[in-house]
Amino acid sequence: MSHILNFGIPKGSLENATVDLFKKAGWQISISSRSYFPGVDDAEMNCKLIRPQEMGRYVERATIDAGIAGRDWVRENEADVVEVCEMVYSKVSRRPARWVLVVNGDSAVKGPEDLRGATISTELVGFTKRYFAERNIPVNVEFSWGATEAKVVDGLCDAIVEVTETGSTIKANGLRIVCELMESVPVLLANRASWADPWKREKIEQIATLLKSSLAAEGMVGLKMNAPADKVELITRMLPSLKTPTVSHLYNSDWLSIESILSEKEVRQIVPELIKLGAQGIIEYPLNKII
Repeated sequence: MSHILNFGIPKGSLENATVDLFKKAGWQISISSRSYFPGVDDAEMNCKLIRPQEMGRYVERATIDAGIAGRDWVRENEADVVEVCEMVYSKVSRRPARWVLVVNGDSAVKGPEDLRGATISTELVGFTKRYFAERNIPVNVEFSWGATEAKVVDGLCDAIVEVTETGSTIKANGLRIVCELMESVPVLLANRASWADPWKREKIEQIATLLKSSLAAEGMVGLKMNAPADKVELITRMLPSLKTPTVSHLYNSDWLSIESILSEKEVRQIVPELIKLGAQGIIEYPLNKII
């Protein structure tokens, strides 16, 4: 009996980063502009392009077995799914997305309670309604089709709930953050029935392990060099590493080979110092995974 795992690739801002991540993890995913069904070089997988806003809903219904989406959209839809792991894409941003309550800079509003009876515009309608209902604050929440910040500037609403990372765009538009409602990062989701199926769970865990190992390798490189025996102690003390650097003897020589893993940013600082200590044959190489 053949097994197939249906997997959702997030369409939009995470799409290219997700395809690149799968490539580093060992899967080739090809996307055509004319199709919502990407090809994948894995006979045990089918991929579908799905907007992150709908991913949790389709995973919950078992339309797909697993997929990647922002935690914010999972909570927006109150999707009953298994959150397998977080997927923090450094190529997109290492900062979590923050959903914040925003008003005009000259507004008298100091907290959510000051917005009783107000109209709030946002894409995150369900979550925003629940947020205020849980605090017994009556508000009118309207769906925003875009240009949300302009609505509060133009007086079309009293406040907005908008996503941001640094808040710089909000400040640049003369607006003010009242408070943060939620932080969100991409997550790998699984349908509960799929997660309970031994074969599908093993396949999802395989994907999760390799994707996380590829994320862990982002911005990291391997560094290898030869060094005289009397300098090895000084060099290994200088080298950052996941544990300790690997040291091995060169054949018929009193020199040793040293290998370590470090961030790309550290390399530019450390290589000149290694040369001063007598290291030679220094090689830097990229990493696809760190497991």
